[in-house]
Amino acid sequence: MGEFKVHRVRFFDFMPSGIRCMAFNSKADRLALARLNGSVEIFNFSNNYFQEKVIPGNDSRSIEAICWVGCDRLFTAGLNGEVVEYDLERLCPKYTLDAFGGPIWTAACNSAETHFAFGCEDGSVKLFEILPDKIQFERNLDRQKGRILSLSWHKTGTLIAAGSLDVIRVFDVKSGHSVQRILVDRGPAGTRNKDCVVWNVAFLSDYTIVSGDSAGKVQLWDANKGTLIKTHLVSKWDVLSLSVSENEDSIVAGTSEGMVVQFQLLSPTIGDAETQWIRTRTFKHHTHDVRAVTETKTSVVSGGLDTQLVICPLMDKVEVKSSESVLRKVIFPHRSLVSCAKKPSLLLFQFPDQLELWRLGGTDTVGKPGESLPVTRKPEKLLQLKRKGDDHICCSTISECGHWIAYSTVSSIRLYQLQCDNNNISISKVSKLPKVLRSAHQLQFSADSSKLFVASEQATIHVISLSRSECKHVHTFKPKSGSSAPVHLLAASADGQWLTSANRHCEINVYNLKKLKHHCMVPVYNSLPSAMAIHPETNNLLMAHADQQVFEFSIVDKQYTDWSRKLQKEGLHRCRSKWHTPITHITFNPSAPSQVMLHDTHMFCIIDQSLPLVDLKAQFYSRLTPKDMSETDRPSKNNAFKMCKKYQPLLHVNLLEDDWLVVVERPLIDIHSQLPAPVRQKKFGT
Repeated sequence: MGEFKVHRVRFFDFMPSGIRCMAFNSKADRLALARLNGSVEIFNFSNNYFQEKVIPGNDSRSIEAICWVGCDRLFTAGLNGEVVEYDLERLCPKYTLDAFGGPIWTAACNSAETHFAFGCEDGSVKLFEILPDKIQFERNLDRQKGRILSLSWHKTGTLIAAGSLDVIRVFDVKSGHSVQRILVDRGPAGTRNKDCVVWNVAFLSDYTIVSGDSAGKVQLWDANKGTLIKTHLVSKWDVLSLSVSENEDSIVAGTSEGMVVQFQLLSPTIGDAETQWIRTRTFKHHTHDVRAVTETKTSVVSGGLDTQLVICPLMDKVEVKSSESVLRKVIFPHRSLVSCAKKPSLLLFQFPDQLELWRLGGTDTVGKPGESLPVTRKPEKLLQLKRKGDDHICCSTISECGHWIAYSTVSSIRLYQLQCDNNNISISKVSKLPKVLRSAHQLQFSADSSKLFVASEQATIHVISLSRSECKHVHTFKPKSGSSAPVHLLAASADGQWLTSANRHCEINVYNLKKLKHHCMVPVYNSLPSAMAIHPETNNLLMAHADQQVFEFSIVDKQYTDWSRKLQKEGLHRCRSKWHTPITHITFNPSAPSQVMLHDTHMFCIIDQSLPLVDLKAQFYSRLTPKDMSETDRPSKNNAFKMCKKYQPLLHVNLLEDDWLVVVERPLIDIHSQLPAPVRQKKFGT
């Protein structure tokens, strides 16, 4: 497979933001979550839990609640007092309106999806009517003393339970009056001087109210009588989140010590018809506050301050050894945040609020395989480019020559020209951009840096010609199907003739840049593309999908290649199927054209298309094992698939000139060191 000299990069200080709230849409099988930085992410659970869409955050947006309406409408509310509905095609806010109640702490939609209720700082519960194209204020329920921190509708839509400090109130929606006031016990004697914060409530169809509070209790109440049914002491710390399963036979609670507890409605003895809520499972996959939990048909999903989304399977509801039976921890985005200029050995790192440009270090020492070489030229941070405005950066790129940098927010695109003279660097903003450029979902420079390809928010692709004096709009490509789905991947050929785009409807379009017209569409596969690249010599398009499948398509012949058909027939090695994070980048070895390199978070692998595919039951050999074999036995152990797990977690892998391999890692210990201290727990012997 060849040997590489490796740049091991660990100076990309990417820090994911903590998870604040989440909502699962069982109709669409999608999870929406909001992070502390105001960004919103949507995961497609039916497509290998792929991160399907990302809506960038905004410095002025603080999200406390997130709700689905139907299959395709998403709302958030937060401490800025505003309610936001999102455009899930353009990936930006559709409109924003003020609830005029101060900061909004909670939101809930009724089961009929006709009304929203928002709990506000001023003690009011505000009802909004859900219309086809907007929401409209209807009226206030009786204002109470203290902020409203949690809300839940009864299934009939006639009652609302509201939690605040020391009390749970039940409102009659029709009259707007409080019909029940339930005082919540503050807990043990030592904590009675502190307010008991009711962080979450859930209203069951049998008129039972479930509450989670700051005293560490999960309590069940009779809403009609206002009496306590049962108390479960879950933790010495806060119960921050609650979720009830769709058929109301399971409750999941998340605590501030990183623990998730499940309760199930079971009969205490065999054959007994009477059921009660019994604590059945405890999950400990988090180190910090679990701010959000939800339960799907097959798993418990949780997220919190430690930034990771944990999908824990319920083994009694899934098939053993299926893809649903795997514990998943999603920490890093399912897209690349690193761009590479290969010739000058530059790396561009994307943060929400800035870009960083680094020049790789180097060494003059020649070593043996596996040896760490001393750095004679240290890596150098050349540029820190801060974005303008409050909107976060959604995409960025650097040209192959390193002379152009472009980035976009949801409101604007900015293009910069770089001049590097030895140790001196100058940057100038291109002030006059074509008027068609408003915002982009994806940016890509051509191989010769003469063009910029912009995937717009209108699902079109603009071709921009670049020169030192001006930038001109050359052409706009539109998908032949007329789809309005956002484009999330772009790939351009090395000879400047072909451009490919992939959108959220699983469509991959090929455009001819010489003739400026649509060339063909790749047959639609029912899994989203996660990475793609065009081979620099054959112009074959290599695609990786969210379900781990890899295809090769001949652009010239407009059909899958023989190698691709053989790969689909025989499959990759079974060890590759054990990885459950999507492939995020594909590149080719310039010194060995038959070698394709692709990577996910946990490993990178090299596929040599000139070698036979590996037997699915064959054993993988380490790098040193074949060297110990005889010359006659060694060729029989050669196969097309080689894998490396030495470097992880991986954010980017690319091949530079002269057989240099750049590997960008982000060790989890570096992320954990930047988190606030967790809740202190007493352990035996301390």
